[in-house]
Amino acid sequence: MARRPAPPNPINVLIIGQMGRLAYEALLFALSMTANTRDPRFRLYVAEPQPGALWNTDPTIRPEPLREMIEAQGATILPFENRQFGSDYPYGNKIEALFALPKGEPFVFFDTDTLITGELGDVPFDFSKPGASLRVEGTWPQLELYGPGYGEIWKSLYDRFDLDFQSSLDLDQPDEYWRRYLYFNAGFFYYQCPHEFGQLFLDMALSIQQDPPEPLICQPLKPWLDQIALSLVIHKLGGGRDALAPGYLDGKTSVHYRNMPLLYARESDGVVDLLERIAAPNQVKKLLKGYEPFKRMIYQNRGHKVRALFDRDHLPSREQPIRQQIKKNGFWMV
Repeated sequence: MARRPAPPNPINVLIIGQMGRLAYEALLFALSMTANTRDPRFRLYVAEPQPGALWNTDPTIRPEPLREMIEAQGATILPFENRQFGSDYPYGNKIEALFALPKGEPFVFFDTDTLITGELGDVPFDFSKPGASLRVEGTWPQLELYGPGYGEIWKSLYDRFDLDFQSSLDLDQPDEYWRRYLYFNAGFFYYQCPHEFGQLFLDMALSIQQDPPEPLICQPLKPWLDQIALSLVIHKLGGGRDALAPGYLDGKTSVHYRNMPLLYARESDGVVDLLERIAAPNQVKKLLKGYEPFKRMIYQNRGHKVRALFDRDHLPSREQPIRQQIKKNGFWMV
């Protein structure tokens, strides 16, 4: 099939696809983007790690019909090599895959467990000022009694990379409250050049991993290394909390659902309707049934049983109680 000519001023959308859960999520993402984003500037790339010494198994997308259906949505499967991260820290894919994108073209990275629910062309991106997801909880650092506090831990990282710590603070938040300190979820992020962003991201992540500042010595770095470094990258490149107007990503234009039980538990009727509509065609259904959580949640009605457990107007403010309620009722699947 002849490839369509590149649009003027392309904007590259990047997700990760590999054998297992992410391959099936990649198809859902592609279907949702096809359904809701018509702006021809937005091109979908599904980055695929290649087999190598850093992988315990072959990470490439399988089965072949699933791969073909992803490409049929207009996506380009983009092979990339892992030189630093692999099976030991698969979150590192979102760092290393950036180097496979065209240099100097703006990009938006999304975690693969995301649905595009609106027109990406309507999102008022300023690609010169990077931003990332603020749909985040205070997962890191994890403070210990008599150990360093938030301020000391974060300041040690800003000092490591010669960054202005004071300008990163949200002074409307109290001292030693996690929201005072710049911290993003890595569910999406964007910038004007993937190579510039990726090199900074990689250098900072490796520095933190290999030689953490003293206040981090007792801090767990997995799985949060990418989010720790991401906050520093965005600050270094002139972005921040207010880089993107609220209400678009993680709002009316995208939803980071994380997994099927959580989607059915807390997302809107519109999101559930979109999911079930794009998953309904027979060719799609045959493929998605290959992943057990999709089979049971979408096609065997367990998702609606999860949905009935919650009042979406009065959900807990934190994710953990939602997970616990789902597990208590025997519906948790990932």
